[in-house]
Amino acid sequence: MMTTLTPRLIWILLAMVSAFIALVSLLLTPWLGLEPCHLCIFQRLLFMLLALLAGLAAWVGRPGVPRLIANLPVTGFLLLAALGSGVAAWQSWLQLQPPTDSITCVGAQPGLIERLVEWLGQEVPSLFLATGFCEDAQLSILGLSLANWAWIAFTLSLAGAVWLLWRGRRSARQQG
Repeated sequence: MMTTLTPRLIWILLAMVSAFIALVSLLLTPWLGLEPCHLCIFQRLLFMLLALLAGLAAWVGRPGVPRLIANLPVTGFLLLAALGSGVAAWQSWLQLQPPTDSITCVGAQPGLIERLVEWLGQEVPSLFLATGFCEDAQLSILGLSLANWAWIAFTLSLAGAVWLLWRGRRSARQQG
């Protein structure tokens, strides 16, 4: 028996994939002795939030839930997936640069991401302590760095959410 991919099922799948990616990043760090950077930790946080928002989107996306409430986690998911895609692309670009002392993600004045990650690292070091440098690609899988894989995951998540919105609006126009 073939199961159709309902929007709720796709949101659940997006939640599970995001949670899996966050969990794998948590497990790989001590297992392989990786030193995550500020951007790595920020992307980990974004995957955790994407899992939460996708789960909420699946839960509130049922009939009878007001559209405004149902759209909040979807909008948040879209914004965070786009932000994650941009951050992962930036880190991928940093890793492609020739090794120099002038290109790094850590500046003299910490930016918003660095300050957030530093605060989270002080509060919950087991999840959010940044000890590495963003331009160091410590691990490659199939020739791609973890930042490259994160960019793929964020971009596919964003594309999936946009497709769900497009599909939902198209269905609403056809029914109305």
